[in-house]
Amino acid sequence: MSGIYIHIPFCKQACHYCDFHFSTSIKKKDEMVLALSKEIIMRKNEFENDVVETIYFGGGTPSVLTNEEISFLISEVYKNYKVSENPEITLEANPDDLSSERIFELSKSQINRLSIGIQSFYEEDLKMMNRAHNSAEAKKCLEEATKYFDNISLDLIYGIPGLTDEMWKRNIETALSFGIPHISSYALTVEPKTALRKLIDTGKIAEPQDEVASNHFMILVDTLQKNGFIHYELSNFGKENYFSRNNSAYWLGKKYIGIGPSAHSYDGEKRGWNIANNSLYLKSIQENVLPIETEILSKSDRYNEYIMTGLRTIWGVSLERIEKEFGLEYLNYLKKQSQKFLNDDLLSIENNILKPTAKGKFLTDGIASDLFYLNLE
Repeated sequence: MSGIYIHIPFCKQACHYCDFHFSTSIKKKDEMVLALSKEIIMRKNEFENDVVETIYFGGGTPSVLTNEEISFLISEVYKNYKVSENPEITLEANPDDLSSERIFELSKSQINRLSIGIQSFYEEDLKMMNRAHNSAEAKKCLEEATKYFDNISLDLIYGIPGLTDEMWKRNIETALSFGIPHISSYALTVEPKTALRKLIDTGKIAEPQDEVASNHFMILVDTLQKNGFIHYELSNFGKENYFSRNNSAYWLGKKYIGIGPSAHSYDGEKRGWNIANNSLYLKSIQENVLPIETEILSKSDRYNEYIMTGLRTIWGVSLERIEKEFGLEYLNYLKKQSQKFLNDDLLSIENNILKPTAKGKFLTDGIASDLFYLNLE
């Protein structure tokens, strides 16, 4: 099983917290669509023996593309790769791009999953984050989307300064009222060089507090589990049969090709990333050169990645797999490093699988970094 990720590097406006690669000018959109289709063709030999199970349009804001442009890129994948009979084809979209007509048209296309960037149902949060939609648009869009799509995911952000526990509960309840089967939720993080960092540094917005985010996370986990969601990855919750197949493939270490500026690829042995510059990406593709840098992953890199992704998911870290793939030296190291977390009830071992406990979940990334193997080779 493998996947294709297509990065659409355009947005109407820049959200204050975002540090992804995109441009707010869509002057080169036509050129970009042609370059993406060309990269799809140029890289087909990487998947000669693989079946594509997922196609994912991420960004940026992929919904700035027309339905025709999206269908054209999907058809290029079908022409050049073996695609499974029932692939998951996801489009990330913002509420302001999803009019009733647009949703209806998309429902007739090959897109069978929508991932909608709601972030919050509160006007003040949306303004603070500089989102392009308002609360009414968010609700209207979900109302319409659920008429035509049953596989929908929405994003919510917690830990926002000024967002009380009560308000956060109402955000979750509003999301649940639409019968959505998948929710992705992230703490508001302040990345360097973002507008949010500047607003905090100049005292216009308060710094997000870890304690508030931790509380919100506990409320989220508790509420969604009571409503029949499975917490299958640190930031992702799905009803039975509605886990994101695209994202699950990343966490389970499957192969994927990333198409477009700044997109990442992985084939089990090496990782690659395209240049994060639209003009240089276009120039390179026009000259028939893939604008990609790659690194071969060392044994320690692969071990560290497995620890990081394994601990974030319900599948955990298999001690048997550690021994088989990496050897006794790594297994003994992992056992030694994880002992203090086992003693503090932050990790547990069941059926030879190492996992965070309910208490350890919010601290997963920090715990994982303590289990990393450094300078082994």
